[in-house]
Amino acid sequence: MYQEESIIAITLIAAAFAAFAQYLFKRYVPVFDLKKHHIKQLFRNKGLWIGGIAYLVSLVIYLKALKTGELSFVYPTFASTFIFVSIISRYLLGEKFNRKRVFGILLIIIGITIVALTY
Repeated sequence: MYQEESIIAITLIAAAFAAFAQYLFKRYVPVFDLKKHHIKQLFRNKGLWIGGIAYLVSLVIYLKALKTGELSFVYPTFASTFIFVSIISRYLLGEKFNRKRVFGILLIIIGITIVALTY
């Protein structure tokens, strides 16, 4: 069985890839509704393909974390995706942070820390 630090690192890497995939989806999705020609555009979009690959990489890494760690530990740690997405959104998409959002991120960090301390 892997050391606790290794499981945390693997899970955080998976979360970072998932967050990057979300950024790519947001950045590269064209005007979209469920019309046939819009759906065809999705499959021709290189940015979305790269996002899909990043998501697949995230899944493979996450599965490794699940295999080596406890589900009740790995899954809450994967919530760090929300933190990564917030940081990426702020710096790469120029989204605003307000006090409530910062407070929410701090709560996520506190929750992950509490779960990590019980492992």
